[in-house]
Amino acid sequence: MDSLTDSLFRIQLLMESGGFVLWLILLVSILMWSLIIERYLFVYIQHPRSVKSMIDEWQQRQDRTSWYAQQIRQGMIAKNRVSLQRYLMSIRTLTAALPMLGLLGTVNGMIQVFDVMTVFGTGNTRGMAGGISVALITTMGGLLTALSGLYFSTQLTQTVSRKVDNVADALRRE
Repeated sequence: MDSLTDSLFRIQLLMESGGFVLWLILLVSILMWSLIIERYLFVYIQHPRSVKSMIDEWQQRQDRTSWYAQQIRQGMIAKNRVSLQRYLMSIRTLTAALPMLGLLGTVNGMIQVFDVMTVFGTGNTRGMAGGISVALITTMGGLLTALSGLYFSTQLTQTVSRKVDNVADALRRE
């Protein structure tokens, strides 16, 4: 219990050291991770059920070779692609925004350093260290969360591409 309390206290100190930008990075990362988890749940739990019903619907058709039937097939594939690609652009956008938020925190921290230098000169190293700390912590937070989001976003994009191709192949079979 003491280690949990100690860990939570350290996290609280880190968040306070990073300032408001680190809280913003935390909120954006929570949103990004919520979308990533939702997509994984959809791709591996919900999507196979919908694919099965789509294939059953296609197999029940009498005509699967005419131009009209092929247009229906293309529509089914497109509908599947849209459902799979939902939120992927939002995830990529949030992933790209996180390093920019880290840069915003860096600029904010450096402004604090220059404010201290303006008032006290270069003799107040403790005051300057606070601004440098804000700059480094927010940069680290933005980059770390962006890297994790980039990895999973790329993996999801590749998985979605494979799933769309698999559905197209399954609907082609007779």
